[in-house]
Amino acid sequence: MRSKDRELVKGVLQGEKRALRKFNQRYRQRLLHFVLLKVNDPRDAEEIVQDSFLSALYSLPSFLGQSSFWTWLCAIARHEIADYYRKKKIKEIFFSRLPWIESIVSEALSPELALEEKEMKMKIIRCFLEMTEGYREILRLKYIEGLSVGEIARQGQETMKAVEMRLRRARLAFRQLWYEKTGGQKDFASLSQGDLSFLKEYLGTFGSPLSDLKSHQG
Repeated sequence: MRSKDRELVKGVLQGEKRALRKFNQRYRQRLLHFVLLKVNDPRDAEEIVQDSFLSALYSLPSFLGQSSFWTWLCAIARHEIADYYRKKKIKEIFFSRLPWIESIVSEALSPELALEEKEMKMKIIRCFLEMTEGYREILRLKYIEGLSVGEIARQGQETMKAVEMRLRRARLAFRQLWYEKTGGQKDFASLSQGDLSFLKEYLGTFGSPLSDLKSHQG
């Protein structure tokens, strides 16, 4: 990562308004041009850029600088573009087969609700990344990879009782972090399949192995 980008990222993470303005000035138009190459509607492209910037700001703590900042930002935009076309395809299928349901689907896929959903998912990611490496790993194996307690025990060469205890502690740690950030209650075991898929994709796209994430957090 270039030194200019490194300083910019540092400033944004520290909440400096000047750094946020510079971040916007340096990348917004460039990213809009990138998105417009793949999305014809300028209004939709603007919305995708806005969503990409929001995701980037939430994801900055996990950016390790293993690629250029621009490459990383484009990866986020590609994810948003894919999400845009997925929603567009859903609308086309529904509207062609069930024209009367258009108003319901439009409301369900509205930008406001999509933004709320994205913010909720990013809060899940931030809580996950703030946990210790051991807790992240056991939650990943159990709920993201879908391994049984027995399989985790065999893999780690430990007893099932020890795995169950670590799993309970990890879930408790997640609940505590969630409460600190939102004031609400959420158990990692109750996350939807969509939330877990988003988390898995996020870790595979933007992060490194979980062992690297801990050193970055510290």
